[in-house]
Amino acid sequence: MKTTPRRVAVILARPENPENIGLAARAMKNTGFSDLRLAGVRRLGSKAYKTAVHAAEVLDRAGRFPDTESAAADCDVVLAGTAKPRKNVGLIPLAEAVTMIRSFPAATRVGLLFGNERTGLTSDELLHANFVFTIPQASRQPSYNLSSAVLLILYALFAAGEPTVASERERPLPRREQEAAIGLILEKLASKGFVYGTNRVHVTEMMHDLFGRLAMTDKDRRLLLAIFTKGVDDRHL
Repeated sequence: MKTTPRRVAVILARPENPENIGLAARAMKNTGFSDLRLAGVRRLGSKAYKTAVHAAEVLDRAGRFPDTESAAADCDVVLAGTAKPRKNVGLIPLAEAVTMIRSFPAATRVGLLFGNERTGLTSDELLHANFVFTIPQASRQPSYNLSSAVLLILYALFAAGEPTVASERERPLPRREQEAAIGLILEKLASKGFVYGTNRVHVTEMMHDLFGRLAMTDKDRRLLLAIFTKGVDDRHL
């Protein structure tokens, strides 16, 4: 299977257990992926390398980032895994996430985002994802271990293989540019009084979810900014 054209990056946000980092690296090696990004991790010790059996090079090349935003900035589409129900975020099942990833052009940079083992992803971290997916499990079981969750989606992508027909979709903008456009839209809505102190968090989360699911392209951005900077007046709000 050819995995490199899709440039899939595994992003671990604030992982606590070095063993899980090593196991995630091993899962990546087993399924043919190599771009590991660590957000909020200062150093890797021997425990990570101990569990990264035959995958030390994945750890050696792992990118270090101060936060999730910078780790995901150059990805065109980011999918976040979560076991928690989210009030202002739509969830898709794992199978749909895999189908979606395969629907984008081969050059699309895809980020798979996973949160801290105990607390999961924060609401702020989820703002940097286009889609949020869940992995099916028995209802009474606790959430999957971090490295297990990484392995499950990577194996699903590995088993699905590359699409045999080229995608007709346009490649999305990098997340940093998508988020900048959403920020401008929120600023415009705030200037019209639609976003204010008590609803700011709620509206921000909903707007990121709405426009995140769009997987904004350059054409989308030009249209949206034209609407919100030139075509919005008080009658529409």
